[in-house]
Amino acid sequence: MALKATIFKAELQIADMDRNYYQDHALTLARHPSETDERMMVRLLAFALNAGETLAFGNGLSADDEPDLWQRDLTGAIELWIEVGLPDEKSIRKACGRAAKVTVYSYGGQRSRLWWDQGRDKLDRASNLTVVDVPTESSRRMAGLAQRNMRLQCTIQDGHVWLTDGKDVAQVEPVLLKAPRISRGS
Repeated sequence: MALKATIFKAELQIADMDRNYYQDHALTLARHPSETDERMMVRLLAFALNAGETLAFGNGLSADDEPDLWQRDLTGAIELWIEVGLPDEKSIRKACGRAAKVTVYSYGGQRSRLWWDQGRDKLDRASNLTVVDVPTESSRRMAGLAQRNMRLQCTIQDGHVWLTDGKDVAQVEPVLLKAPRISRGS
């Protein structure tokens, strides 16, 4: 018998002073049986950092051709494709061909650094790719906030993130490993 996803509910209040975005979100996160609390909470962080009216969770680990999060325009074109973890270089290049912007949120400390060192040369060519690393201490602190029913506040200012449940706080200073290339107009 196949294991089913575990459902987590999150009431997420976002105050993103960097983007002037202030909104409450009622989210349902399906945690795949092979997914850890740490990975799920990095997905939640990715949502908070990119939140918008049309940003949605994809099937992620359950589907090879869908991201962890994505944003589509009214025509169905993919504006933003977000992957969490250490995706293989081939799938990232494929995503870069399908979406206007692709962002990878890596985590895992030494494994993340090794992943980036091995793929950097090939991935650096992708002009629409952003790669952000979430430090291990931060991702583990966020995992400590995971509960089946969560009420979280997320404050983002000057690139720093504070995620709290009212008792505990996880501070995150994401590390930008690769920014998209700015194309020069003619």
